[in-house]
Amino acid sequence: MSMLINSTSLGNLIITTGSVILLFILIKRFAWKQLTGIFEARDKKIADDIDSAQSARQEAEVLAQKRETELSNAKDEANQIVTDAKATGEAKGRQIVTDAREQADQLKEKANQDIEQDKAEALSSVKEEVADLSVRLAEKIMASKLDKEAQSNLIDSYLDDLGDA
Repeated sequence: MSMLINSTSLGNLIITTGSVILLFILIKRFAWKQLTGIFEARDKKIADDIDSAQSARQEAEVLAQKRETELSNAKDEANQIVTDAKATGEAKGRQIVTDAREQADQLKEKANQDIEQDKAEALSSVKEEVADLSVRLAEKIMASKLDKEAQSNLIDSYLDDLGDA
């Protein structure tokens, strides 16, 4: 029986080995190209994905650098705008102050002219009154005696009348 078991085991071993070899031959003949094609396609896809990822990373780095440059340019431009606005504001402020001074000088000059005109009118008016009073005084002096005491009294009363006016 031992021999029967050994021969059965040996037979099973030969059949199993033969089946495995036959399976390898059939796989090699009919499915090996398809299996290697699948593996090669997978390998190519992985390589393409890696290349695509590297390309995308490089592109992202370029875009990030470009964004940084644009951001820096925008900051510089904003600073320039602020500087220009300050300069414009200061210039406008100086212009407003200069205009205000010129206007004040013009108003002052006009006021001085008005004062001079009023002064001239007042002097003219006073001259007319003095002339009128002088004429009246002369009439009174002529109408009265020409004695020295009377003339002195008449001038004093006339001066008192002027002081009251």
